[in-house]
Amino acid sequence: MGVFSVENGVFRLDGADFKVLSGAMHYFRVHPGQWRHRLAMLRAMGLNTVETYVPWNLHEPRRGEFRRMEELGAFLDAAAEEGLLAIVRPGPYICAEWDNGGLPTWLTGRVRTSDPEYLGHVDRYFDRLLPQVAERQVTRGGNVIMVQVENEYGSYGSDQAYLRHLADGLTSRGVEVPLFTSDGPADWYLTGGTLPGVLATVNFGSDPDRAFAVLRGHRPDDPPFCMEFWCGWFDHWGHKHMTRDAGDAAAVLERILELGASVNLYMAHGGTNFGARAGANQAGERAMGDWRPTVTSYDYDAPIDERGAPTEKFWRFREVLSRYTGEPPAVPPVPDVLPPATLRPVQSVPLLEALEAVAGPETHAPVPPSFEELGLEHGLVLYRGQVPGPRGAYRLRLPGLRDRAHVLVDGRLAGVFERDAEEPEVSVSGPATVELLVESMGRTNYGPLTGESKGLTGGVLHHQQYLNGWSARPIPLEDVSAVPFADGADAGPRSFFRFLLEVDEPADTFLALPGWGKGYVWVNGFCLGRYWDRGPQRTLYVPAPLLRAGTNGIVVLELDQVGRALDLRTTPDLG
Repeated sequence: MGVFSVENGVFRLDGADFKVLSGAMHYFRVHPGQWRHRLAMLRAMGLNTVETYVPWNLHEPRRGEFRRMEELGAFLDAAAEEGLLAIVRPGPYICAEWDNGGLPTWLTGRVRTSDPEYLGHVDRYFDRLLPQVAERQVTRGGNVIMVQVENEYGSYGSDQAYLRHLADGLTSRGVEVPLFTSDGPADWYLTGGTLPGVLATVNFGSDPDRAFAVLRGHRPDDPPFCMEFWCGWFDHWGHKHMTRDAGDAAAVLERILELGASVNLYMAHGGTNFGARAGANQAGERAMGDWRPTVTSYDYDAPIDERGAPTEKFWRFREVLSRYTGEPPAVPPVPDVLPPATLRPVQSVPLLEALEAVAGPETHAPVPPSFEELGLEHGLVLYRGQVPGPRGAYRLRLPGLRDRAHVLVDGRLAGVFERDAEEPEVSVSGPATVELLVESMGRTNYGPLTGESKGLTGGVLHHQQYLNGWSARPIPLEDVSAVPFADGADAGPRSFFRFLLEVDEPADTFLALPGWGKGYVWVNGFCLGRYWDRGPQRTLYVPAPLLRAGTNGIVVLELDQVGRALDLRTTPDLG
């Protein structure tokens, strides 16, 4: 049994003053076989706590279908075994550069408000999730010391009844440790996102004096706590790779601690947006501008890099933290990597020939159904419709496209359309069959535009006329084990390719696809994520636990441009 509390504006653990020195590490962005190593790296940096979000859409991708619910508890247990306390941020919204901010796409009701329909879904989810948090609190012999109410709610709304419902729901389900909110250090964030009786914390990347002064103006009795010290940043496809000078970040960390504050490094170890769950952002001060999807890597320029190795930032932070905690534990060895290799495809098959093995049932509707109406979270949808005729050639338009479409007219590629980009000149005369292979990318995860749909959300226009009467086949890309490969690698774009990798002993590697365009990669059936020659990311991280001694299968779905081979490299290329 333990006690973690706030007394006279100071955190206390078992009766002694305590400074929370935490690092963010998300269990869902790290292979479970590597949790212990990464957690040991946090301890070696000088941290005493680990913080994690919980993504609702990972655990309930379809209503009532709960998956991987035991993983949070297993992660908290692993952290305890490594000597780390824990902070849990269960949402229901998390942002985190995660698809839709962690909210499931099937949600009904007005999300992030006190709407009873939405709250009913939240309550059912919390009923399943929170017991494993409650039983691992320090008050019950575990390691959980704090639990968050929502996340950065002041960036979105001001519904105090909603926040109160969540806070009461946490306590009624057995949460006894201090609750907290986290928001930006400005009056509109803090007046919208905080709750009386719940600790308030702030998030920032610089100028801690100003940030804590703002917090103190609103909450003079709360301990100063930077719940997200942004020591790095994330990347968007087609934009510059983001880094932060290690010396600058260490100086800000030093100042946070000099001010007597607690801190959570965001991120201490970023990991990877495996599969198709990387989110997206809208540019601009009000988060309503151009849409920018996030890359597969979540390295974040963190002090512990994507494969768990210490960076210069790690050593600078370790030096700063040691002045407050004493000599930290020894740094664990960095895992091995495979030697460089080049692999060529041995089998292939066009996507349309593999449709029966990978696609769901066909749906018919007067207008193109959205991904959500098809029950599809992410992947591809093949829409098929007709241009009536005889008629002349008129321009085809896809208003509201989310997010990318290969347009085929009578079986031939006519153009590739992209969201927020100038549409190509595609003119079609009738009669003709039009097929649109639509790909989703990340859903907006922050700001007022969170909660978007995917697909042909504005329909299909031929000149000024909507085309009606569509079939749609969802292609979820969750399982490629039944793809009917044929020998040879002569298939063109929009095809699956299979490679074989022989391994004596599994180790980490980085997979590069020079000459390829855009697509997805699976290793032994596990989806690593998306690649795109647009960059900045040029390699995909392959964790050692995904490999096995002997023969390993790698599958690539290439949509745009087929390369000759793929490379295994010993170092990443993130731009």
